[in-house]
Amino acid sequence: MGRNIGASLACLLIGISAARAEEQWFVSELTGASVPPEVFEETRAPAPDGLPDGLVATHVGDRDIASAWYAGPTGRYRHGVIGDEIEATTLVARTALGNRRSLTLPESEVFEDRYPRLADLDGDGKIEVIAIKSSAVLGASVTIYGLSEDALTERATTGFIGQANRWLNIAGIADFDGVPGREIAFVRTPHIGGTLYLYRYVKGALALLDTLDGFSNHEIGSRELRLSAVADINEDGRMELALPSNDRRALKIVGFGKEGLRILVSANLPARINKAIAVKGSGRNARIIVGLESGGVYEVHR
Repeated sequence: MGRNIGASLACLLIGISAARAEEQWFVSELTGASVPPEVFEETRAPAPDGLPDGLVATHVGDRDIASAWYAGPTGRYRHGVIGDEIEATTLVARTALGNRRSLTLPESEVFEDRYPRLADLDGDGKIEVIAIKSSAVLGASVTIYGLSEDALTERATTGFIGQANRWLNIAGIADFDGVPGREIAFVRTPHIGGTLYLYRYVKGALALLDTLDGFSNHEIGSRELRLSAVADINEDGRMELALPSNDRRALKIVGFGKEGLRILVSANLPARINKAIAVKGSGRNARIIVGLESGGVYEVHR
């Protein structure tokens, strides 16, 4: 990937604290063919069943759930945080054998999301569906679903935020702590003082690991939910999370260790992040790509 690092574009960033000497990270602008298409393009297929701009989540392999999406469009919760006031009433999952299973929420709740996420959270060989479920009076939650005796059922939830019209956006699902399984990271209230939460799914329940203030991974009213990415930048087998600061004018890279969540890298940018964040390369060669509201695309790298 080409790099254009001029005096006006390159910025020395906060180094990563480590036993060895501090490492330098830089910001450089990308142009033309060096810009990854995924920053602007969504590769998920459109969802069936009528939800505007709904997308299908897929999981490769021979496990129980192969794909999932939201259905049953409704206007009964007029929050409109992700672009319109049409939300979903129903979660649909298709199994690896092609069987379709669905779950419909009560009148007081909706799925306030464009697509669910699929992952084996606890390493038991079965896929969990991770969804954003919102209450008309208590706001959003992260809620886990799975197949039980061939039916789609709720497994666990973080519980609702506690106030109507309060939302959250999932930031990453990965192995952040080095323990078998995958953790769920999300930003609660990303538009009004966002807080990063990290949960582990274990024994059928969600356990809070830590929180850290000062983040946002969504522009209010936008359909773009991908303002975050994961990468193992330290080659230690644990994934780190890249996401915007609270004002979206800086990229933060956050890791989880014995001290809990902490910021490893902070990169100031010339405009707010409002497009998908992508990762190219891995380990010490990892490069974090961010698209800005100015139209520019920048690379954060060592």
